[in-house]
Amino acid sequence: MRCRPETVILPPEGDRWATPDRGRAYSLPVRRQRRSAPKRYDGNIAVVTGASSGIGRRLALDLAERGATVIGLARREELLAEVEQLLRASTAGSSTRICDVADTESYQHALAEIEDRHGRIDVLINNAGIEQLTPVWEGLSPAYRQIFDVNVFGVVAGTLAVVPGMAARGSGTVVNVSSDSARAPEPGHGAYAASKAAVAAFTEAVAHEVAERGVHVHVLYPAWVPTAMGLSGTDDGGSLPPKLVRRSDAEVSSLVLSRMGGPRMEINAATLPLLAPIGRSLAPLSYQRAMRHRAR
Repeated sequence: MRCRPETVILPPEGDRWATPDRGRAYSLPVRRQRRSAPKRYDGNIAVVTGASSGIGRRLALDLAERGATVIGLARREELLAEVEQLLRASTAGSSTRICDVADTESYQHALAEIEDRHGRIDVLINNAGIEQLTPVWEGLSPAYRQIFDVNVFGVVAGTLAVVPGMAARGSGTVVNVSSDSARAPEPGHGAYAASKAAVAAFTEAVAHEVAERGVHVHVLYPAWVPTAMGLSGTDDGGSLPPKLVRRSDAEVSSLVLSRMGGPRMEINAATLPLLAPIGRSLAPLSYQRAMRHRAR
């Protein structure tokens, strides 16, 4: 286990510890600051959706490195093939499977087959998601249904498929990925923001319902990550978000793996977005002006 560099604090000149012989070394206690060992998931059966790229890929690989048998689900076969090789390099029993979570019946069937093969699912991370612009002027476009099918009903279907088994065993963890857009919806992203707000509300309700059964259900707010989906928000001329809310996929993954299974329902990668509801309440007009400026 790696440790941080040792730190020695020398007394100032004239201090009572100083010695007449300037050539002698001080003999002072050395304070070592050690990093805690990463949380292990040896023997766990973990399913990660959206595992072919971005945060999902990073979570799947990190879980496998920490001992879990990981089944990565996604739609893109060519990317999954590469991920599967990397997963098996860490845990031989890991695999991938083509699955579109928008097809909730197929998604639940895939989870049932995984449970049959491995005996259980210990961890489910509902990470798969899509984002598209949905300006008011385009009306009720097909994007609304597409976004809700993946972002909401995929999450609901996956959660409801595994939670009963987890509750029966008295253990299990589900992480549903929301977005800070649920807290501070931006103009032009109504469908995406609404879908992620629905994920947060659903997750909280389920978390309270199953908490006494030994099941941990978390909602993840990953901040802004420069994945393909994160960068798509800048394609329409939008600027990058403030540095205080930017995170790498590795940072988000490390946070999730250290926090999931713990007592806190929310996993927040950044604290700044937590101020949005406060700003909306304490300075509503200023908040509205700032958000409406983004519509120009």
